[in-house]
Amino acid sequence: MLDIVKRRYLYFAISLTVIIPGLIALIVWGLPLAIDFSGGSLLFVRFPAGVTRPTTQEALDVYASFGQTDALAQTSEADGMVIRSKEIDQELKNQIVAEMETRFGGPISVERFDSVGPSVGVEVAQRAAGAVGLAALGILAYITYAFRAVKHAIRYGVAAIIAMLHDVAVVIGVEAILGHFLGWEVDALFLTALLTVIGFSVHDSIVVFDRIRETSNVSRKMPFNQVVNQSINQTLARSINTQLTVMITLLALAIFGGVTIRHFVVTLLVGVFSGTYSSIFNAAPILVVWEHKEWRTWFRRGARAAA
Repeated sequence: MLDIVKRRYLYFAISLTVIIPGLIALIVWGLPLAIDFSGGSLLFVRFPAGVTRPTTQEALDVYASFGQTDALAQTSEADGMVIRSKEIDQELKNQIVAEMETRFGGPISVERFDSVGPSVGVEVAQRAAGAVGLAALGILAYITYAFRAVKHAIRYGVAAIIAMLHDVAVVIGVEAILGHFLGWEVDALFLTALLTVIGFSVHDSIVVFDRIRETSNVSRKMPFNQVVNQSINQTLARSINTQLTVMITLLALAIFGGVTIRHFVVTLLVGVFSGTYSSIFNAAPILVVWEHKEWRTWFRRGARAAA
């Protein structure tokens, strides 16, 4: 039997080692927001066979000729290009596409055109933050109610929320790093992936907590840290097997699913892996720390070691 609870501070340190670089990247580079949250327009065009795809600078020159001097262009696959700019209307979009066809010698296929005003983008961002906060409160209330027969039931809800926040921090930190180096942007699909990760994380934590409750009822004289460690080991294989199945599927989608869903799938993959780790190595050990009130001796240990 693995003594996971005994090495709980090692696992906490591993979590911090993963989270801190992401938080630094978030502070330094921030999150690149898509037009869903920042407002603006996105034009995705394809250049069919016989039409040479222009360089990104040539596409930006077309936008500049219509006064859009701050546009950003990015190639997509072999024949596509994504161009982001300030908000433009349908008429201006048609003029830009017509100018591209004139300059680059052939018809262009418009695959996608989205335009979101700045005020709408701010409202969407606020509602996204509200959705995450509401989910956290709902989870706390539900777990506290579900474990109401257990002593200190609210601890289980708080521990699950802490593990959930761990996963949110990992996903957002990785997004900040990938956004800087790969140009990925935070859009509505990223929010969908984040909320899905929250659900997976809490689901895994509840499985472990439920086994702790069952073991506590059967072995009332067993020390709490042993109860927790035994419960983790009993659910370890189930948690790993379940999440490994999901991760293998997501990995296949990330490799073969195409560029359009790769960002979404990679976000899910990172979140599911983090959720599995946090439910096993963070959520349940937090209950042991709380039960023994170990924070009272953290600084005393440091003082004794220094002496």
